[in-house]
Amino acid sequence: MATLKTKSNELIHPMEHLLRMDRIPHIWCPGCGIGTAVTAFASALEKSKIDLDKVCIVSGIGCTGRVAGYVKLDSFHTTHGRAIAFATGITLGNPDLKVVVFSGDGDLISIGGNHFIHAARRNINMLVICVNNFIYAMTGGQVAPTTPLSAYATTSPFGCVEPPFNIPYIADSSGAVYVARWTALHIRRLTNSMAEALNKPGFSVIEVISPCAMYYSRINKLGDGLDMMKFYHDNSEIKHGEDTKNLDIGFQTKITVGKFVDRERPTYTESYKKWLSEIKRKK
Repeated sequence: MATLKTKSNELIHPMEHLLRMDRIPHIWCPGCGIGTAVTAFASALEKSKIDLDKVCIVSGIGCTGRVAGYVKLDSFHTTHGRAIAFATGITLGNPDLKVVVFSGDGDLISIGGNHFIHAARRNINMLVICVNNFIYAMTGGQVAPTTPLSAYATTSPFGCVEPPFNIPYIADSSGAVYVARWTALHIRRLTNSMAEALNKPGFSVIEVISPCAMYYSRINKLGDGLDMMKFYHDNSEIKHGEDTKNLDIGFQTKITVGKFVDRERPTYTESYKKWLSEIKRKK
């Protein structure tokens, strides 16, 4: 990304007002797509015109779990799998906030899967950005609940035999009001989707398919991060409104991306206030 110059000819980062520059450079590996997803998020914050003083970001554990530490917002780095649980407490404690959960597939869909489906069921007002790299990257390359069938991992040396979760389908069937999927290559579309979801009341989910050049790519002999990005370019198919049942991801097969769900439903806070007023009226 290009730098800017101040009047004193000092070089600065164009997103310095949104990033904690004292923690830069980040820890992500060359070829990883998490940094690209963060760039899209920073751009979306500006594009959405949302009040940054009313936004907080929550992350769990893992590679993507480091995001909360790099973004210059009220930030919470929580325990493994509990990002959505923490975020639920924050948004119920202060409904004026827009809470963003930014974490990985292992954190949100494996150990945190229970929180994911119930927050969607309740329609808690938050945006969940799930970076899916098909593997547990920070802890050693173990098989994840999103690892495609037959793909290799350090704990599936003969190929994964467990059917992977279809994240958009889980979100849709559990009650999410906004569901989209993009790859880390679709930077403008991802930015626009994030900006749209930031202004959407209720439980929104954006899945970001990201290269993991150090573990997933290497163990499956897929080249580096740029090779995986080229694969996304050649094999991504945009199908807005596609039935989420049809969004399974196979090993090195076509990846369907787009916005699949955009509907209206009362948030948990709205439903609770309505219920409470009816109880008081009956008394």
